[in-house]
Amino acid sequence: METTIPAPSNGQKTGTPVELDSRRMADLLKRIAEAAAQTDDDKLFPTDAFGWLAEAGLLGITLADDKTGKQPLGTDQLLQLLKRIGAANLSVGRIYEGHINALNLIDLYASPDQKREWFADVKKHKRLFSVWNTQAGDGVKIQAVGDGRYRLEGAKTFCSGAGWIQRPLITGELVGGSQKGWQMCIIPTERVKDVQQDDRFWQPLGMRSSVSYRIDFTGIEIEQADLLGQPDDYYRQPYFSGGAIRFAAVQLGGAEALFDATRTYLASMKRTDDVFQRTRLAEMTWLIESGNQWLTAAGTKTDAWQASGGQADKIVTYANMTRTAIEEICLRVMPLAERSVGARGLMRPLPFERIHRDLTFYLRQPAPDATLLDVGRYVTDNQLDAYELWR
Repeated sequence: METTIPAPSNGQKTGTPVELDSRRMADLLKRIAEAAAQTDDDKLFPTDAFGWLAEAGLLGITLADDKTGKQPLGTDQLLQLLKRIGAANLSVGRIYEGHINALNLIDLYASPDQKREWFADVKKHKRLFSVWNTQAGDGVKIQAVGDGRYRLEGAKTFCSGAGWIQRPLITGELVGGSQKGWQMCIIPTERVKDVQQDDRFWQPLGMRSSVSYRIDFTGIEIEQADLLGQPDDYYRQPYFSGGAIRFAAVQLGGAEALFDATRTYLASMKRTDDVFQRTRLAEMTWLIESGNQWLTAAGTKTDAWQASGGQADKIVTYANMTRTAIEEICLRVMPLAERSVGARGLMRPLPFERIHRDLTFYLRQPAPDATLLDVGRYVTDNQLDAYELWR
């Protein structure tokens, strides 16, 4: 099942993060964007893009320094990175965000020995992680079979990265032992039998190269050391809902890509002097910048509230507001861009058509109405005035 990330082709040392505002970063993102159309297919994974990310040291960008223990990025910086990768290719951004999510869960819940092993998978072996939680009626059960071993039964859907992920973090109902609940585990793909992939499941409008297949784990056997955390840790707040700011950042990157594609197309048609086009571009500009302000605030406030402790409800509510606001921003940017480029701009090989499809599909995240209701519950139950609510 394991697919190897390509080794660097230019002799550069791997594992060292690039400076996020450097020319190397800009060149990397340009390469990812230029290659996006080549993998716009239900069965093609953006292998080259992840080889470049590995080469740049970005697979382990969130891992603490081995010697100092220092975290390399604040949450606001991470969100900007996710946004920029999403702007280059939303499918790459989605898979990369899943990788970052898995590493975050390991950092929260793994034992020291597990952290050493799994973080070495990233730093030394450039392996990709992801989080696969979504399932239908035939969802995963993790059956204890004795002697510290477990047998899996059932399938996951929307498994982004599918067979190209070497360390999928999956969840399932833990049964048959002394413990019960919703358990995380990480599958060592090269040490278990091949899983069954159903690529027929994946026939989406957009995000094609995220190759989010249905995967049946029935018959896979794992060990105690492959279990992550305790039952039901996965849903602990604020980490579960608070992570929504990461996919919101990737989505905002899609809106930025639409803006850039629109402006480039209008310039090529010599339409940038048109007063109506300038008005639409102006509206897109302030909408996107308001999204950037949401990301900055969400990142800095999340770090501050986590450091102070006891702020889980506030973190979750602010994350819910951020994802809601950015979804609305994207939904407003998209028709403005459509009207600007017209039918001719919506045709391949121009990038607008692909970006529009990808963003339309990626915006369909779970439980948007419940998310908004949770915000309403928080502000009605909390008696602080508006000025004090988010301080």
